[in-house]
Amino acid sequence: MSSLLEGIPLVDHHCHGLVRGEIDGHEFESLLTEADGPGPLHPSLFDTQVGLAVRSICAPLLDLPRFASPEDYLARRAELGADEAARRLLAVTGIADYLVDTGHHRDLLTSPVELAAYTDASGHEIVRLEVVAEQIIGAVEPRDLADALRETLYLRAQNAVGFKSIAAYRTGLDLDPSRPSDADVEVAATNWKRASSEETVPRLVDRTLIRFLIWTAVDLGRPLQFHIGYGDADVNLRQCDPLLLTPLLRATAGLGLPVMLLHNYPFHRSAGYLAQVFDHVFVDVGLALHNVGSRASAIVAELLELAPFASVLFSTDAFGLAELYAVSTTLFGRALTAFFDDGVARGFWPVAEAERLVGMIASGNARRAYGLGDP
Repeated sequence: MSSLLEGIPLVDHHCHGLVRGEIDGHEFESLLTEADGPGPLHPSLFDTQVGLAVRSICAPLLDLPRFASPEDYLARRAELGADEAARRLLAVTGIADYLVDTGHHRDLLTSPVELAAYTDASGHEIVRLEVVAEQIIGAVEPRDLADALRETLYLRAQNAVGFKSIAAYRTGLDLDPSRPSDADVEVAATNWKRASSEETVPRLVDRTLIRFLIWTAVDLGRPLQFHIGYGDADVNLRQCDPLLLTPLLRATAGLGLPVMLLHNYPFHRSAGYLAQVFDHVFVDVGLALHNVGSRASAIVAELLELAPFASVLFSTDAFGLAELYAVSTTLFGRALTAFFDDGVARGFWPVAEAERLVGMIASGNARRAYGLGDP
């Protein structure tokens, strides 16, 4: 089965940079999944869907046989060096545009420009809202925070293609959809600063301030991403159901602002419903695909049960390891091809329609939503 993605320049609409320099085996495994790393009761994270996928998909790209042992894989990766391994692994992805969330471990990871340079692609920045507030709260008085956030986000928007909220990690997604006033922001900022010290600023977990950031981003008209569902142990998964965002989606409907629901697993069917009933909602299953491995085709098919094809995007949410880009794009290509080939075989759509829709999902929808223009 040849991939219907062949020859289509992909837009990875949500991803992260690569770890700079060399890493050891423990560090590599800690980046494979959402776990902190291998532990005494789970000694190897290669014994996962993504671990097997790396050995199957990535090993031949580093001149090893499929399913080379983890030890041989890590030794060969070290022999080639991080940069050469990254060039080989990224070269097979077909990604033409990387939309990079720069708000997490920014100093440890490659920038959008550095990431894209491995394959002469294009790199674009996605600004993480909560981090912006954390960076400036120490330098402003509570009464000035609302204006400072508006000004800072306006300036960041000049060089970014979108914003992202990690409200799912900080408060959960059950957010009051109303817009906070400047007075509300001052009260919340006062409480936040009271909990701070000269050395540290607690991470932002205030619902009022997060809602203000979201509405300020909405006013700037850039696409707005939300982390949904599956994540690391810091997230309370019960509070990450996209259906909790329904009031906010109603409040932002008709404003012309694309809202991107990222990852969505295990709530991807609910996300597909939201994409069907709200014109401005877009969905993906990015982070899930390399983690579910052999089940990727089932997850993509379930997303596409209800989600309009014009509302589905591609992302890897690869973080730190070039391997995650190679695995995600390969699994996504196989899954999308299997879904549309099955429809052709059963007479639901002709080949030409399948090819057109695959092009939309792989690239065209993201280019339209983010205003990227032609590749």
